[in-house]
Amino acid sequence: MIDRRSLMGAGLGLGAAAMLPGMAQAAKLGAIGLQLYTIRELFAADPVKTLEAVAKIGYREVEYGGGGYDAMDHAMLRRTQDRLGLKAPSIHVPYELLLGKFDKCVAMAKTLGSDTIILPYMIDRHRTEAGWNAALPNINRFAAQLKAAGLGFAYHNHDFEFTNKPGGISLYDRLLKGTDPTLVKVEIDLYWAIHAGEDAAGLIRRLAGRIYAYHVKDARADGSMTAVGAGKIDFASLFKLNGLAGVKHFYVENDQAPAPYLPDITTSYRTLKALRF
Repeated sequence: MIDRRSLMGAGLGLGAAAMLPGMAQAAKLGAIGLQLYTIRELFAADPVKTLEAVAKIGYREVEYGGGGYDAMDHAMLRRTQDRLGLKAPSIHVPYELLLGKFDKCVAMAKTLGSDTIILPYMIDRHRTEAGWNAALPNINRFAAQLKAAGLGFAYHNHDFEFTNKPGGISLYDRLLKGTDPTLVKVEIDLYWAIHAGEDAAGLIRRLAGRIYAYHVKDARADGSMTAVGAGKIDFASLFKLNGLAGVKHFYVENDQAPAPYLPDITTSYRTLKALRF
């Protein structure tokens, strides 16, 4: 009888092994993305050179955020993406910019080739019960208007949405219950959810069908951020849930990546490229 080990030893690999009854092929990620906030200093100084370096590492998707990208020449950025084979499925846009310059945000997303706008952060004044409840109708309105413009919308978490619980109800649960689930999706930052004490697997199961993307960064034993593969988060076990969750975008991010930045995102890319689950 031929067993899996003898197949692997013969060099036939997982593809051949998967053809035998009872042997499933291990899954792997497709296009791996990078949230450009990770290398914001490099991007602000020379966006074209930075995108070239990102593509050379192997990334095929980018998510714009920080680095002053919103004030740059978006047509030029799009031409650079196209030349390098990079797609930008989504962009991060602050709440205040959506409130004040909504049409500009839509035009920016479409020029960059994005299909989704992500609300990345809420400043302190919105984090009270009254402030949060006042923002929820605007978030619903953003999502509805973006849909009418042919774009999607999602909310990206940090830790405060889980730990701030006015009246005993977390801001995150208020967001989920107070917005239209067909319009307001979520981009789960796995590090920040875990940092807040959440069961990431349970969160994924609970929000399956509403998750637009993941932000992927690792955590050391002391809880500090690090490149994927240099910490203790078991991403393979989380990504095994993708048959249920159906997430299509996996963005590397490290808010605190150390200079010179490119080695950090290279480590993360290579770890995810080799990951099997």
